Formats: sequence, structure tokens, C-alpha cells
Amino acid sequence: MNLWTLLTFTALAECAHSCPDLCSCSFTPSSAEVVCSQSALTHFPVDGLPSNTTRLSIQSTNLSSITASHLSAVPLLNNLQLYHNKLKSLPSDLLKNVPHLNMLDLTGNQLVYLPPDVFSHDSLCSLVLKNNLIEKADAEWFSGNSSITWLDLSGNRLTVVPAALLQKMPSLENLDISDNNLQDLQPDALKNLHRLETLNLAGNNLSSLKPAIFTHNLKLCQLFLQDNQLQELPGTLLQGLQHLELLLLNQNQLQHAPAGLLDDTKSSFQIILMGNPWECDEKMKYLWKWLAVHPQNVIFLEEVRCAWPEALKHRQVVSLTDSELGLLKIQNQ
Repeated sequence: MNLWTLLTFTALAECAHSCPDLCSCSFTPSSAEVVCSQSALTHFPVDGLPSNTTRLSIQSTNLSSITASHLSAVPLLNNLQLYHNKLKSLPSDLLKNVPHLNMLDLTGNQLVYLPPDVFSHDSLCSLVLKNNLIEKADAEWFSGNSSITWLDLSGNRLTVVPAALLQKMPSLENLDISDNNLQDLQPDALKNLHRLETLNLAGNNLSSLKPAIFTHNLKLCQLFLQDNQLQELPGTLLQGLQHLELLLLNQNQLQHAPAGLLDDTKSSFQIILMGNPWECDEKMKYLWKWLAVHPQNVIFLEEVRCAWPEALKHRQVVSLTDSELGLLKIQNQ
């Protein structure tokens, strides 16, 4: 080995084991992980960034901008965490120099508008945009047939999620749109999500759901609908969802459960129903009987209580009798 080659290898080794100011680095023989979490950090830490970095986390800093040129310093990057910074916008070509990136987390920034094609990246599988200021989710963010399997849009200001956006994500397994301002779901919004396993719609303003909204989501395992304004549910809402393990319906405005709603559920199925104004009259017959047969399937069963009539207020639904529900009167007529 001649002197020039030796000096080159030495320089590369030193570069690979350098670390930017205000950051900490850990190394393996073939890669590096970099964490920058100092509020004093205001610019992307290009200087000293190991070229073999595969994971980069910049969190709780005053970073306000990032470009494709910055990321060209880490061409092997596969995991980029940029949470709780001061980012207000992203360039459309941000990811062009990181061909191996599969996870991007932008939680807790100040993003409002994102440009077309910003996430049109073949290798990207997990995208987290939680707790930003986004008012509109745009199908143009993604290319057709995106490889995204995990999408988190929770904690934004969305009033609608376009069907056109979700139709670009046939591989999606986990979708979180909780804590937004959704009042309705487009009828075909979930139609293309045949692999969807977890859907979180909690903390919105949904007052109703279309009977066939989950028809194409037959792999659904977890469904979170709590903290909405749901007043009634279609009896066929869960039809065909034979893999459903968990359903949260607490803190809604439900007064009755329609006949047949829970007929297709499996033995390991779990549900939360507390925090609804249940009307304990003859229309409660279906849920009352289901609770009596399946108490082991109900989390906080003792908190499923009557809100009306006044004589039964606060009573546990499962403790009621035929006569209290008015069922004997109906049968004798």
C-alpha cells in the first residue's frame, strides 16, 4: 500500500468516526447513529456528520430548515427523525439524495403546507406527521402506488382526508388520523386499503359512519372510534371483519346498539362502550343480551350505564331485568 492510499483510508476512517457539535454518535463497523437534541442547534449539522450514518435523530432543537443538499451528506440514511423542531416547510426534492430512507418522523413541528411530490420516494414505508398544523392532506404529496405501510396524520387540523390520497397506498397497514377535525369520511376513502390492520379515527367530530365504510378492510384488527360524536351505528358496520380484535366506542353519543352489530365478532374480541348516554328501554334489548352472554369481551363492563330513563340512571346495563327494559310488557301485548 503506497502512502497516498494509506492517507486516503485514514482520512475516510476519521470522517466516518467524526461527530457534529451538539450531537452524540455511536458507531458499528459499517454504520453510525447520530442524535442531536440540544436547543442551541439552529442549523442542520453537516460538519462532522459521518457519511455512513444510517439513523439520524434531530429532536427538540431550533432547526428551522432542511434541504436535499443537507441530506446528501448521509447517502446511506434509512431512518430520519426530525421531531419537535421549528420546521415550517419542506422542499419538494427533500429526499432525492437518500435512496434507502424508509422511515421519516416529523412529529411536533410547525408544518402547514407541503409541496407536491415531497414524499414520492420509492423506499419510504413509514411516515409520521403527527402534531403539526396541517389543514389539508394532498394526494399530490405521493406518487401512485406508494410503498407506505404506516401513515400518521394525527393531531393536525384536517377536516377531510381525500380518497385520492389513500387510494395511492395499497400497502397501508396502519392509518392514524386521530385528533383532527373530521366530520365525515368519504364513502370510498378506505376502498383501496385491503391490507389495513389498524385504523385510528379517535378524537374527531364524526357523527355517523356509512354502512359499507369498512367493507374492503377485511384484515382490520384494531378500530379506534372513541371521543367522537357518533349518535348511531349501522347494524352492518362490522360485517366481514373476522380479524377484529379491539373496538373502542367510548365517549360518543350512542343511545342504542343496532341488532346484529356484534354478531360476527370472535371469542377474543374486546370492546369499550363506557361514556355513552345509553337509553335503557326496549331498544336496548340487543346490547343487553350481548353483554350478558359476552361479559369477558367488554373492558370496563361495570361502567356501561344507563343515562335514561331517570329511574334507571347510572344503573349498569348488564344488571337490568326484562321488566326494567319494558320487554315483559312488549311480550304480553
